[in-house]
Amino acid sequence: MGRVLDGLNEKLRSGPLHFTLIDPDKSPGARAAEIAQGAIELGSDAILLGGSTGISRAKMGEAARAVKGAVSVPVIIFPEGPSSLTEAADAVLFMSLLNSRRLDLVIRVHALAAPVIRQMNLEAIPLGYLVIAPGMRVGEVGEVDAVPRDAAPIAVGYALAAEMLGMGMVYLEAGSGAPSPVPTEMIRAVRASLRIPLIVGGGIRTAGDAREVLEAGAQILVTGSVTEEEGIAGGFRGILGEVRRARGR
Repeated sequence: MGRVLDGLNEKLRSGPLHFTLIDPDKSPGARAAEIAQGAIELGSDAILLGGSTGISRAKMGEAARAVKGAVSVPVIIFPEGPSSLTEAADAVLFMSLLNSRRLDLVIRVHALAAPVIRQMNLEAIPLGYLVIAPGMRVGEVGEVDAVPRDAAPIAVGYALAAEMLGMGMVYLEAGSGAPSPVPTEMIRAVRASLRIPLIVGGGIRTAGDAREVLEAGAQILVTGSVTEEEGIAGGFRGILGEVRRARGR
């Protein structure tokens, strides 16, 4: 494992973490840095950069440099392809979209990205990415067979397969802007089966949402839409408060 993943795993010994997802297309450069600084002051543990399709390397690099100049936590690319990579970040989520019908999103694009990642000296964090209904835009773009919300055993199977393939984390994604988070029963079942960290994102908009997801067993929460829409206020503050409470501080 690399420095970023090792550090995150070490922090997880003290309780759950929070990642703030910032879209460089919607919040470029200085705005991304402003959001990141506010998020870290409230207790977020890492910044993810990504979200839109077609983010250029120049725009991703500008955001990564601005954010790294403002905060000292890991800055990690949430990629949509090799064209969105930049050496200005600390690491990249090397994600396999497990339930996509497109073989390129399961493995082939990774073969294109891997030499670029090595050349840039980016840390690759191997991650199984699983889209849960409704899936929203990521489900459409990724052409996924979304896991039904009442099909926890299917999610468990995918998650265990990711672990057995050597991936370092599993990410359950309801989709940006989803009306509700991944069901607690599914989170509980996946967490009980896994020996690697479980990330949950999509539809987490309030402190109550965060509390339910954390109590079900999520180890890392990812929020993006609530930050873009409300800024570092309201629901975002409540979500970070729940993460701090779960860490016992």
